[in-house]
Amino acid sequence: MRKRSGRMLASKWVKTAALLSNREVAMHIPATRVLSPGNLRGMLAAYGMVVIKPIRGAGGLGVIKVTKHGGRYSAKYMSQTRTFRSFSLLYRHLGRIRRRRAYLIQKGIHLATIGGRPIDYRVKFVKKAGGWRFRSMVGRLARPGLFVTNLCRGGSRMSAAQGIRRSLSPGQVDVKKQEMRHLTQVATSILETRFPGIGQLGYDYGIDQKGHIWILEVNTRPQ
Repeated sequence: MRKRSGRMLASKWVKTAALLSNREVAMHIPATRVLSPGNLRGMLAAYGMVVIKPIRGAGGLGVIKVTKHGGRYSAKYMSQTRTFRSFSLLYRHLGRIRRRRAYLIQKGIHLATIGGRPIDYRVKFVKKAGGWRFRSMVGRLARPGLFVTNLCRGGSRMSAAQGIRRSLSPGQVDVKKQEMRHLTQVATSILETRFPGIGQLGYDYGIDQKGHIWILEVNTRPQ
């Protein structure tokens, strides 16, 4: 088995806080808070849809989409959606899934889709002799019925060009790929300065239905 190289950073909150220190990069990071009843109420009131995810975790495990419709709430976990009449019932349900793990709340992004299925992008960036190099840029299309795109959760892999072409337009392919490359280089400079020793990074990018690129997550142990 190939040995992994570089420093590992498990906390999504630590990485997000570092990237928010840069104004350019911050424009591409969804509003993020540590999960608490007050923060969840406020973000649902502001955005209507949020995603909550473990501060430490990978593979889409434990990720929940929460929405507010008038006075009702819903929580989607994997393929199951539950609806609740009150915030307290919702939060109790989330607690059963969380199992006391620390979570983040992230503004929900209405991703561009293919056939109604959301797609995002994984960009792998690795440090070799002579500097950082792009290893891959691929699209990940969610399995029907799911909102997470992870391949280990049944997502389908395709080239980034194919994903952008089919979810946005052919004319956006080169522009969006270059924008993701640029953001990757700027964000990596920030992270490497803050956390010396990192050697590989996996950026999860989402492109919303208006074409804006969002950094959904950065992994120091990309699969």
